[in-house]
Amino acid sequence: MKLLFIGDIVGSLGREKLSEWLPRLKDKYKPQATIANGENAADGRGITEKIYKEILQSGVDLVTMGNHTWDKREIYDFIDDAKKIIRPANYPEAAKVPGRGIAYIKINQLELAVINLHGRSFMGDYEDPFRVGQELVEEAAKRTSHIFIDFHAEATSEKEAMGWFMDGKVSAVVGTHTHVQTNDARILPGGTAYQTDVGMTGFYDGILGMKKEPILHKFTTQMPQRFEVPDKGRSRLNACFIEIDDKTGRAKKIKPIRIDDDMSLFEL
Repeated sequence: MKLLFIGDIVGSLGREKLSEWLPRLKDKYKPQATIANGENAADGRGITEKIYKEILQSGVDLVTMGNHTWDKREIYDFIDDAKKIIRPANYPEAAKVPGRGIAYIKINQLELAVINLHGRSFMGDYEDPFRVGQELVEEAAKRTSHIFIDFHAEATSEKEAMGWFMDGKVSAVVGTHTHVQTNDARILPGGTAYQTDVGMTGFYDGILGMKKEPILHKFTTQMPQRFEVPDKGRSRLNACFIEIDDKTGRAKKIKPIRIDDDMSLFEL
């Protein structure tokens, strides 16, 4: 089984980069499933139904989310009916959050379970992602040995902990949220592919996909600023390619991918 995961899509430039390069990436890597994080797809915060459908039309099979899941109010109106989008699974049960945190993709005679989890360090008061993740993995393992986790978290230590916690239990644990691709992709001893952060897909000449000037002003003056996502400028696509053994569900390969406007195809 071959998977392609696209890092956090940020704004219109990120969506344009996805639309431009995904056909070429599919031609090169022949993935059987393509997953993308879309929590920043609408102006850097949240997602709309129109943009969700646009991402699917670009060739993505499933969209994962993160801490900006609810920033566009209209998501409450469509997420329960949208079969190809999942949000972090570890919200408190009392919140009765719409949507779901796990989905299955049918790939020939196999199934791929995709789980979305949210970190807690520097992120907020969520349910324990390790406990919730373990419960979902046990649920998924009754159907398939092919399990992919998008862990949307801030702290590198928490992401590494999740990788080791899930080693040998899932096919892959990849991180999102920080928007900076990390150079630590590897296969852990138990056969789980791991990368701390896949990176983002969007504006390149700024800070985490945003215009740099307001952010610099905030850091240098401590005064609040409105962060903006530009609709013009150089952009970057970050992704990773993962190959999984069809019989065991353990990873055979993980390869980071980075594409800039001034590079035809740059791979770490």
